[in-house]
Amino acid sequence: MATKHSQTTPHPRPALARVLLPVLAGVALAACGESTASEPASITAYGTPVAMGKGSARAYIVRAKGAPAEIGVALSEAAFSGLPADGAAGGAQMPDGHHMYMYTLQMPDRSSTPYRFVGLDWSPAGHMPPGIYDRPHFDFHFNSISEAERNSIVPSDPGFDAKAERRPAPELVPAGYQKLPGGVPLMGAHWVDPASPELHGELFTRTFLYGSWDGEMIFAEPMVTKAFLETKPDFRAPIATPARYAAAGHYPTEYRVYWNEGTKEYRVALSGLVERK
Repeated sequence: MATKHSQTTPHPRPALARVLLPVLAGVALAACGESTASEPASITAYGTPVAMGKGSARAYIVRAKGAPAEIGVALSEAAFSGLPADGAAGGAQMPDGHHMYMYTLQMPDRSSTPYRFVGLDWSPAGHMPPGIYDRPHFDFHFNSISEAERNSIVPSDPGFDAKAERRPAPELVPAGYQKLPGGVPLMGAHWVDPASPELHGELFTRTFLYGSWDGEMIFAEPMVTKAFLETKPDFRAPIATPARYAAAGHYPTEYRVYWNEGTKEYRVALSGLVERK
């Protein structure tokens, strides 16, 4: 009887398994798909490289989970060889007599941040004020205005002095920052953090400034010495932010200076980007 029953009557558990297993497999696959879709790997996009020294510089943006996480400038190791010396052809003479060499880096398409391009400046002898910023260094102007607007910041403009002194609304100025007198051609007016170490007797290696023009905040600016970059550091620091921004977008909460071993590049970046509306 047992043998006959086993041959003619299906066992209920295998039948149930045949029904449930495809369903459970579908649930598992759906769960895996959701996890993968919600946690994509970070993606880095690059702007067009610009020749610098014997190497190049390029802007980049890192996106994580579909949102911008870091925006910066990458300098190839060879870029530090063959940089122009003070007084070499092609530089702009500054009010203190030293020269600055300017490079324009385009952001990758659809950067999804307020920053439209980077003005990268090389100062082989530094610049004023003497005893503070007169060391060979790079300025990284992350501009939220167009190139045409930046190029209109020139002393031949009859309104140059007035535009330099016109201040943004207080809530648009990063907390604690104070404006320096006057304006710099092709840049704007600069704002400094009075607590910056180099303003209190420490050797300048890196600092962070903001810029304004004609009543608007127009750039964020890490300024880093060549010597500090050559140590291949891994540095990051929080930055002051304003109570509000004039335009919605992803804005930084810190800046970084580091060596990327994978690409063999020095990187100076705005990071910790968060969406502000």
